[in-house]
Amino acid sequence: YVISTLELMVAEDYMIVYLNGATPRRRMPGLGWMKKCYQMIDRRLRKNLKSFIIVHPSWFIRTILAVTRPFISSKFSSKIQYVNTLAELREMIPMEYVHIPDSIVKYDEEKCIKRRMR
Repeated sequence: YVISTLELMVAEDYMIVYLNGATPRRRMPGLGWMKKCYQMIDRRLRKNLKSFIIVHPSWFIRTILAVTRPFISSKFSSKIQYVNTLAELREMIPMEYVHIPDSIVKYDEEKCIKRRMR
């Protein structure tokens, strides 16, 4: 769905924002799924991708991406950015174009509270 939608929508540079927070581990994408998605993206879409932003990255996602780095292009790898909070995301992109689900907002608030308590 995402790939076919991108092909219709993308005419210029674009960013993908992946909201990882509040995702149960059993629902996180695996190595095979990520590889398949990367291979499905047309060259034009890969070229126009400005950045792939991962919000609330878990150690699992970071590990998967570290393992896959040798198998994907260095240009694509350099486009991956980790963002730990929604406040950081707001500094990077205009939020009026992004819908953040309530579960992610709640997760972010809880994570920020825990961080302040430390």
